[in-house]
Amino acid sequence: MIDAMAKVNRRLRTVFDARVKERGLTLARARTLLALIEQEGLYQKELAETLEIENATMVRLLDGLERQSFIERQTVEGDRRAKRVVMTEEGKILAEQVEKLAGDVREDLLEGVTDEELSVALNVLRKMSESMNKTH
Repeated sequence: MIDAMAKVNRRLRTVFDARVKERGLTLARARTLLALIEQEGLYQKELAETLEIENATMVRLLDGLERQSFIERQTVEGDRRAKRVVMTEEGKILAEQVEKLAGDVREDLLEGVTDEELSVALNVLRKMSESMNKTH
């Protein structure tokens, strides 16, 4: 079962990565933009936690997105070290495209899967995740 999940994950990443590359992004940068659609104005540290990546990795990702003019880091009044991450207009447009692309990939992935099958699979994955969180 773990092997099957790993194969699906690898294939999904490969397909999604290829599609976002067409828009000048990496998978990691696309995930960052998608996270910012959900919660714009996150602190850099919060964004790293949301994406479950190290802060140094987050800094490199944001450097790249900033160079591409998709995001800006804004200093927080009263704490020069804290940075809020906001998307530029260009970044918002691209993020919406990436969100649609992610929906298309999700649709392709779930083709032929019934709502009932999906519900069961999601419940199993949630329980597995909860079990892993308890033991690790």
